[in-house]
Amino acid sequence: MNMMNSSRKYVIRLTIILVAAIFVIKLFAIQVLDIQYKLKADSNIIEREVRHPSRGLIYDRKGKLVVFNAPVYDLEVVPKDVNLKDTAAFCKLFDITQEEFAEKLDAAKRYSYVKPSIFIKQISNQTFATVQDFLINYPGFRIQPRTNRAYTRRALANALGYTGEISKYQLERDSANYYRQGDYIGISGLESMYEDQLRGKRGVRYKMVNVRGVEKGAFQDGALDTMSIPGENLQATIDLDLQAYVETLMKGKKGSVVALEPKTGEVLCFVSAPTYDPNSLSGRDYSRNYSKLLSDTAKPLYNRPLMGIYPPGSIFKTVQGLIALQEGIITPETRFPCDRSIISCHGPHSYEDLKGAIEVSCNPYFWNVYKRMLNRGVSENTFEDTEIGLKAWREHVLSFGFGTTLGIDLPNEKGGYIPTPALYDKLYGDNRWKFSTIYSNAIGQGELQIVPLQMANLAAIIANRGYYYIPHLIKSIGDGGQPLEKYREKHYTTIDASHFTPVVEGMAEVVKTGTGSYRAKLKDIEVCGKTGTVQNNGEDHSVFIAFAPKDNPQIALSVYVENGGQGARAAAGIAGLLIEKYIQGCTERTQMEEYILKGDFYD
Repeated sequence: MNMMNSSRKYVIRLTIILVAAIFVIKLFAIQVLDIQYKLKADSNIIEREVRHPSRGLIYDRKGKLVVFNAPVYDLEVVPKDVNLKDTAAFCKLFDITQEEFAEKLDAAKRYSYVKPSIFIKQISNQTFATVQDFLINYPGFRIQPRTNRAYTRRALANALGYTGEISKYQLERDSANYYRQGDYIGISGLESMYEDQLRGKRGVRYKMVNVRGVEKGAFQDGALDTMSIPGENLQATIDLDLQAYVETLMKGKKGSVVALEPKTGEVLCFVSAPTYDPNSLSGRDYSRNYSKLLSDTAKPLYNRPLMGIYPPGSIFKTVQGLIALQEGIITPETRFPCDRSIISCHGPHSYEDLKGAIEVSCNPYFWNVYKRMLNRGVSENTFEDTEIGLKAWREHVLSFGFGTTLGIDLPNEKGGYIPTPALYDKLYGDNRWKFSTIYSNAIGQGELQIVPLQMANLAAIIANRGYYYIPHLIKSIGDGGQPLEKYREKHYTTIDASHFTPVVEGMAEVVKTGTGSYRAKLKDIEVCGKTGTVQNNGEDHSVFIAFAPKDNPQIALSVYVENGGQGARAAAGIAGLLIEKYIQGCTERTQMEEYILKGDFYD
């Protein structure tokens, strides 16, 4: 019996020792070896501070800074740590009402009782300087530094776009799990298109604080900290001085101006009018300013160069002539009488060849050209013959980049519309439409719809004698970056280069003596252009495409002024000033500037 009792005591003692050893080892692992447990145990004195990366900067083609980052501060709150003795003093310090305080704190609690969330957004550097010494009196609140987008000029807003706080919908679609609530993201324009390059990579810092929130130093001497990585800088193709100049010319008007470098497809200026100050959508007043812009009936947020869809008007006669030459329907010497009984025309002319028809913009000439293209006698049935001709014509038109998006590096680009037989079948019925039904397409009216970017690209195609590069606004990414490969590929039309000569000659005469008149004519630069006066329910739209110089062109452009009247007035005047400014660096034609700025184009 004594031996049994002794053995039992031994087992009990051994069990107690083993259990104690297990607890000691486990406690040692938790407190010494496993830092994650230590972090959790010390969470009341360790704060995790996110290091937001600096967003990439944007420069213009000459290296001038366009977009930079200004320091701002977010006030964050951890609801479980809030212990305010004087709420009124806190509200006075941060210039909010007690009702706003209660609403913000309730919102923070709904998000998380223990995790930090933004209480007040984007406190300016000046305000932060006045409040930082008082934060020690408000446990549960802390400052999170970040940066805000700022702009060196009040220009290029519609192309740059803006950043804003990420939405719930965007968070749900973030498959990479990069973003957090309260993060800022590119919402539109280049900021959105190049978000992945601009945003950088966030870091984190762990710091020791006492119970009053006073920082006591880095936790673990910064061993767990990671540095943020700044976003990549972008070099834009835009000439900032030219952009600002053209925006000034377009003040008080509706429309767009797009200028390209023909040999590269680089966008030199990208103007949507009316526009807005990009700084208005950056900062604490973002929501209020955005609401004002959104409700503005002039639609300053509407990106007209990409989204405005219009009939091209007489500028499309250049395309009609080129297609007809390619199909062998006409030669440069082919003449048609200016029979104004079939379609109206203007000016004292009567029997032009292709060059002359472009110079004077003869409507009957291109009525005849279009009729020859659509009715070639392929079928004895005039309805079927027209449909066959329309299909062949349409294939050529599409090769100019019409009817589809060009692929510019901006969101929300529209493709316009080139009519199909299916459209006319729907409108008029199968085998119930023919040339006489759709002849308005001959002069760029009817069902033709294109966007201003495509108009500028047309000018670049003619300048290059048959090809184009995809228009783009970013020249390179990162310091010393190379041009993006997808923008270095030539896109050829279906028109042989040899056919462009009479069209180019005709466009040169437009500016010298024809419908372009003197407003686009420059003393030492040979400008090639084509006017367009687009019919509208109200006042006509003023259209002009151009490139210059005639040989070795440096710039191609389109100007579209809504309700601007004749193309030879508003649009041609702006185009001439733009070309002069870009090639010569200045303009000496102050009277023309005054005429454009005055904006009275009907005298």
